[in-house]
Amino acid sequence: MLTWVSQSISRVIDFFYPPFKRFLPIQTFRYIACGGGNTALDIFIYFISYNYILNKQDVHLGFQVFGREAVITPHIMAFIIAFCISFPLGFFLNRTVVFNDSVLRGRVQLFRYVLLVTACIFLNYIFIKLFVEQFGIYPTVAKIFTTVIVVTFSYLAQRNFTFKK
Repeated sequence: MLTWVSQSISRVIDFFYPPFKRFLPIQTFRYIACGGGNTALDIFIYFISYNYILNKQDVHLGFQVFGREAVITPHIMAFIIAFCISFPLGFFLNRTVVFNDSVLRGRVQLFRYVLLVTACIFLNYIFIKLFVEQFGIYPTVAKIFTTVIVVTFSYLAQRNFTFKK
């Protein structure tokens, strides 16, 4: 079933590739398509989570840490919700559609992907906090700026580390 899904996704993406053939290798085009789709979904889920699920309210965890109530701000909780969907989808797309020629074993790819995603989570956290809390940028716009920075880092790391040939 998953093979059929990844092959179908590859066929749809490859259908749109010919006009870009002179400018981009197929792998880069697939990364842009898969990553772009997953990123758009991530931003959409972030927006829905922040504005409608969380209603722009802090999430009170119901316990204390160091004598203070544990609270997650809505812009960070929205990131966590979106991440829970985009992480497994991103790994699946990268492993089966974009970097399907990698000779590394699946568990090695997954371990490296987890390392990379951990770095990306850290970068997302830092940039969202910086843009929202220090620069006063609206959270969804901050998420978009953050995404541009993190996606550039992520592509280079995935191509040269996670799914290395």
